[in-house]
Amino acid sequence: MPSSDKTSILAQYMPADAAPVIAKWIDYFQCEFKISKNRSTKLGDYRHPFRGNGHKISVNNDLNPYAFLVTTVHEFAHLLTWNEHKNKVKPHGVEWKANFKRMMKPFFDLKVFPPEVSDSITAYLNNPAASSCTDLTLARTLKKYDQKEATVHVEQLPMAAIFTLKDGRKFQKAEKIRKRYRCTCLDNGKVYLFNPLAEVYAE
Repeated sequence: MPSSDKTSILAQYMPADAAPVIAKWIDYFQCEFKISKNRSTKLGDYRHPFRGNGHKISVNNDLNPYAFLVTTVHEFAHLLTWNEHKNKVKPHGVEWKANFKRMMKPFFDLKVFPPEVSDSITAYLNNPAASSCTDLTLARTLKKYDQKEATVHVEQLPMAAIFTLKDGRKFQKAEKIRKRYRCTCLDNGKVYLFNPLAEVYAE
């Protein structure tokens, strides 16, 4: 696929000014780049070359443009780290962190992020975690740009509030334990731990 075609497709999912950069990376690294359906367990994925197959990156199609770009850069940093060190370093060690920071620079130069997103990413880059969704400050900022639905985050609900998941199960919110909220499922009585940014439907 010509680079211009890649750019036009990518521009549907990320800031338009960032698309040509990512298109060049796909060509340069000879990477198979896939825009995937939503996966609840991950935002993106990188697979290193194996048995004749080249680099593979996939990113969820339902992310807002800024989250899509951050996730894409996250995965390309894995690719670059693999090229440099193979599997001799930790997946999110100092080598990956340095590459992630370096690969974010073109997009700061292009000023593709709103100021509050740029500030959150800058803070995150000081010591990026394993996933952007594990940094609550960055995740909250990125989520502001999601398409609005009739959902709320668990952390926004008052104590003892009743809420429903997309699958219809009902829960009651309880106290926060470290980083997650204890919530009791009213259908089976079991207790589950919810991420503060889990999207639910308030009763």
